[in-house]
Amino acid sequence: MTTPDQTAPAMGDRTPEDLSAVVLPLAEPAGPGVVVHRDVMIPMRDGIHLATDIFRPADMGGGPNPAPLPVIFERTPYDKAGTPRTEFSLARPQPYTRTELACRLVDEGYVVIWQDCRGRYGSEGSFTKYLNEAEDGFDSMVWIEAQSFCNGRIGTMGLSYDAHTQMALACLNPPGLACMAVDSGGFSNAFTCGIRQGGALEMKQATWAYNRALEAPLAAADPAILRAIQAENLSDWMSRTPWTRGRSPVRWDPDYEGYLLDQWQNGTFGPFWQKTGIWAAGFYHSFPRIPIILMSSWYDVYVRSTLENFAGLKGDAQRPLTLIMGPWTHGNRSRQVFGDVDFGLRATFDGQIDDDWLSFRLKYFDKWLKDGTQSPRDARVHLFVMGGGSGARTPEGRLDHGGTWIETTDWPVPEARPLQLYPCADMSLGDRADTGALTYHYDPADPVPTIGGALTSGEPIFTGGPFDQTEDSAFYGCRSPGLPLIARRDVLSFQTAPLEQDLVVAGPVTLRLTVSTDAPDTDFTAKLVDVYPPSPDYPRGYAMILTDGIFRVRYRKGYDAPEPVTDETPFDITITPFATANRFARGHRLRLDISSSNFPKFDINPNTGDPEGTARGHRVARNTVHLGAGSVLELQVLD
Repeated sequence: MTTPDQTAPAMGDRTPEDLSAVVLPLAEPAGPGVVVHRDVMIPMRDGIHLATDIFRPADMGGGPNPAPLPVIFERTPYDKAGTPRTEFSLARPQPYTRTELACRLVDEGYVVIWQDCRGRYGSEGSFTKYLNEAEDGFDSMVWIEAQSFCNGRIGTMGLSYDAHTQMALACLNPPGLACMAVDSGGFSNAFTCGIRQGGALEMKQATWAYNRALEAPLAAADPAILRAIQAENLSDWMSRTPWTRGRSPVRWDPDYEGYLLDQWQNGTFGPFWQKTGIWAAGFYHSFPRIPIILMSSWYDVYVRSTLENFAGLKGDAQRPLTLIMGPWTHGNRSRQVFGDVDFGLRATFDGQIDDDWLSFRLKYFDKWLKDGTQSPRDARVHLFVMGGGSGARTPEGRLDHGGTWIETTDWPVPEARPLQLYPCADMSLGDRADTGALTYHYDPADPVPTIGGALTSGEPIFTGGPFDQTEDSAFYGCRSPGLPLIARRDVLSFQTAPLEQDLVVAGPVTLRLTVSTDAPDTDFTAKLVDVYPPSPDYPRGYAMILTDGIFRVRYRKGYDAPEPVTDETPFDITITPFATANRFARGHRLRLDISSSNFPKFDINPNTGDPEGTARGHRVARNTVHLGAGSVLELQVLD
């Protein structure tokens, strides 16, 4: 990968003084002691204006208090005047509206700023997902830092896309940025996590584009466009992938279809991907030396992004990092049940890391924006190790898997030791390499269905979390409800003998394989599973998915050098499922499933070798895994 020589960007014909020349509209009451300037239109370098709400403490006369204060800033495509879905806690289950949250933060001594991203809700311009956020964020920071109400210290926060916007603007090292709380997002490299993974497209990008097009300015302005999008059957369209220009359920909004197909069809890691909004790893060298919270969860889609950002930014005493990894799905930090599994009362952020996420942030901002003496448990690594529960069915019908939090000083965990397991011809998973080869046929017309895992934004097609790896009509593409996935002929399933004692796996998961194929291109997938033994509650046991990954073999010589396969000579590949932390209890088995599809989590490889996202046909691939020292599962375990 290349590393750019990044400097602060030019702002076209505009100077910081020009950007600070906006006249604030008359402040209106927002709550007791709080006033708000609504829809302040902040100019960007290209003349586009972004709608921004600015909440300030009121003075005795009911106007804005002129005293300069630290600022908390969040940029969002999800409506600056809406209600964030995860701003709640166990003690307060009703989510804060944006106005309510702003008033709470103002009461704590901050100016609070919410902003609509370009082309979303009140902001001008066209929306191109992710790619305008660095420059727009930088220009907005310049404007904020120049205002008299700002004391020069700005903290950012936000979940998911609002985490991406933080990492994007930080790549350009804007003035005033003093700390960040990056929750479940912030691309390290969107080509390897977040948009694509292992060369394949994450289909959450397709479902997100469709769902967000329903609320886009074009649909809001033209009821006929909205009705047309609503009339599309997204489930039917999923059986007609890849989508192409004018042949997709989002064709009614060219902006949304356009950016989605750009992501789908740009299948080489090159200039398209080496941009600030989606490639923070290329800008780590110029990143601001400020405190950063990096939080995600084992069933989130940004595990790799979060851990890569931690690894790439750690090691500088002037940039203290806090890493938090829970058992949750995307952003759901105040819950304990995900998929069909209950992780126990300890699973929540609330009452474990702090009283709740808002309390933790307030202490964090107090320390870094106001030189406060109250400090959260920051600059540490907090990991939830799943497992250790009874294994029984809870009264609510969930598997009691349990788990507990641990603290450590670094990631990967310094105390961990390596464990290597080898797939064998008898379908065992052992500590010695075997010989031989196992062959199966992968038919793109009959892909292995996705049953849970690290997923988000897939509704109504797919959903994330831990599930038993058994087909069910609730999951898209399942044709044999009640049959375990390992019954498929195109799934190679290897498992250990029942464990004689607990085994705690905590760290990266890497599968190295020697493979061959008779197709010019194909995929290989991997899945790590915790297999419960049969019990009265689960007569066939329970195969709980922990993590999975994929690799598209055209990229075997590098993501920047795709090349078709020309013969059946074996070659080496590496699949990198997301890291995990799980206690495999005594009597359980550790299972590795290998196949060539995982749909609709990842797009279907047609095996034809056609340019990414353009194929109209497909072929069956004859795929082989060659056993031996080159095919090994590498884990990290704790004593």
